[in-house]
Amino acid sequence: MTARDLDLTPGAGRPPGPRRALPVGRRSAVVLALASVAGLVMFVWPLLLVPNPGAGQTNPPFVFLALLPVLVLVVLVELTEGGMDAKALAMLGVLTAVNAALRSLGAGLAGVELVFFLLILAGRVFGPGLGFVLGCTSLFASALLTSGVGPWLPYQMLCSAWIGLGAGLLPDRVAGRPLRGRTEIALLVGYGVLAAYVFGLLMNLSSWPYTLGVAVPGHEGSLAFVPGAPVLENLHRFGIYTLLTSTGGWDTGRAITNSLAIVLLGPAILATLRRAARRASYEKVD
Repeated sequence: MTARDLDLTPGAGRPPGPRRALPVGRRSAVVLALASVAGLVMFVWPLLLVPNPGAGQTNPPFVFLALLPVLVLVVLVELTEGGMDAKALAMLGVLTAVNAALRSLGAGLAGVELVFFLLILAGRVFGPGLGFVLGCTSLFASALLTSGVGPWLPYQMLCSAWIGLGAGLLPDRVAGRPLRGRTEIALLVGYGVLAAYVFGLLMNLSSWPYTLGVAVPGHEGSLAFVPGAPVLENLHRFGIYTLLTSTGGWDTGRAITNSLAIVLLGPAILATLRRAARRASYEKVD
């Protein structure tokens, strides 16, 4: 690590935080927070609403499938309106293309997904705004590339956007000193593991009520969604379902992939991205 990797501005009385390619103002932050809450409701709605008890299958509310892409689009417009210059747009395009190509290499086989580690590193360097947008564009572009367009795509885009957003919100300083080197890599590895499991859990939650249908209340041993049952009971069924079908396999494979990629490639990619940020002369946003 060199002094240039610290992203210090000459003459500043205090080292600034990370540069932001896509500033997030107060209004954008409010829109982003409201959209995230609304998006989370779209994931957990089966636990909050009571469908027809006589139904043999739970169908997704098509209004949600229509609103979720609109919700993501509104946030993207709000974030990029007047805040993304040509350099940031070019960087977003390059990272999106690379991420889409990386995802096609693994295609999610046994949880080997290479799309998330670069998203985490880019969110770390360029901030939560660009991290959120990159999460959306990466999954959308990779879906077009791999013919993975379907009703699950808006959910994947929103989950990935949250991952990029969270990476940009990770602490950049500890005790007034920049968080760099092995400590930073350890932080990013921990976040990558957490993101892998949270992504799998949320995607399972988005499809669980439809995959297994509706269980009959009082029927023991079923992992299907039970309409009208207490939230904790349905959460218990869902927890067992996701542990058996996803956590021990796909999600763990995703966590291992993220960890290895960040450890092996993280230092070099972080240095490259920070060099690009300095050359672009992005303004610091507190």
